[in-house]
Amino acid sequence: MKGLTAVITRILEILLIVMMSAMVLDVLWQVFTRFVLKDPSSFSEELAGFLLIWIGLLGAVYALHKRSHLGIDILTRRLSGRRRVISEVMIYTVVILFAFFVMVIGGVRLVSLTLRLRQISPAMSIPMGYIYTVLPLSGILFIYYSAAGIVRTLTAGSAVSGDEDGPAQAGF
Repeated sequence: MKGLTAVITRILEILLIVMMSAMVLDVLWQVFTRFVLKDPSSFSEELAGFLLIWIGLLGAVYALHKRSHLGIDILTRRLSGRRRVISEVMIYTVVILFAFFVMVIGGVRLVSLTLRLRQISPAMSIPMGYIYTVLPLSGILFIYYSAAGIVRTLTAGSAVSGDEDGPAQAGF
C-alpha cells in the first residue's frame, strides 16, 4: 500500500504544481490583457475559476494525506493510546462515508447530468461535466487516503506516532 500511495501522491503533487502554475500564468495574462492591451481576455477568468475548483479539491485531498489540513482538535489532542486510535479511526470513517455518498455518488450524478444536458461553459465552450469530474475523483482519493490513514493508525497502534509524510495531528 505504501508504494501505491507514494505513486498516487507524486502524481497528485505534479498535477497540483502544474495547475497552480497554469493558474498563475492565466491570471497574469488576464491582468496584462486588461490593463496593458485594454482588451480583456475572454477565457482567462473562467479558466482561473475552474483551476481554483480543481486545486481546492485536490489540495484538500493532499492535505488529508499530509495531515496538514485545518482541524479543531481541542478534544482529540488530549486523547492518548487506544482512545486516540479509536478517535482517528472514527474520523477517517466519517470522511470515507462523506466522500462516498456526497462526492463520489453525488459527483457522478452531477457529471452525468451535465453531460446528458450538454451544459457547456460560456467562455471556453468546455462541457461542464469535464470540470465537475474533480468531485468523484477527489472523493475516490479521499476514500483511498482515509483507508490508508486507518491502516496506518491501526498498525502504529497509536495516532500520536506520526508518519513519514508529515506531522502527527489528530482531530480533523
